[in-house]
Amino acid sequence: MDYEASERFMSYLAPRETLRWAGRPQQGLMLRPSDAYMIPFSLLWCGFAIFWESLAVSGGAPLFFALWGVPFIAVGLYMVFGRFFYDAFLRSKTYYALTDRSAFILGGMKGDKLTTVDLKTLAELHLKLGSDGRGSIVFGPDNNRGFGNRYSVAPSPEFAGISDVNNVYSLIQQQRRGD
Repeated sequence: MDYEASERFMSYLAPRETLRWAGRPQQGLMLRPSDAYMIPFSLLWCGFAIFWESLAVSGGAPLFFALWGVPFIAVGLYMVFGRFFYDAFLRSKTYYALTDRSAFILGGMKGDKLTTVDLKTLAELHLKLGSDGRGSIVFGPDNNRGFGNRYSVAPSPEFAGISDVNNVYSLIQQQRRGD
């Protein structure tokens, strides 16, 4: 159990609620399955935006057309590079905890957004194993498939990129069964 992570949740526990596990997602830059689609798309987007902008500037286009491409380049650069750093930043502010009643996710830009999942009323639970021994646990429908999931409004809460995923999944299953 991660001591730093467990300390963050002590004030959120109900009376007689017991902390069973606490941890954090994988830190640093990481690739996700959706990047198989996003990397080529972002390179095409950014490349075309730079091409457009260079033609507009070198061709002596009016100022409006020269400036028109700047937001597209900014979006392209974010998709190529920025999103990886933003994702790493968000994961650096994220902590997970599992109690005998609930799963907690503490995160967000300031690390102050708390998501609570009641394990007794949880309808769906998904385990996703990675090739590096890490994995993710999705609490609810697996809407986190990335590119192409047009029916999902928001992703389900998840413990993403945790190292002891099989152990945590077993603990959650025990809690759901009432063991």
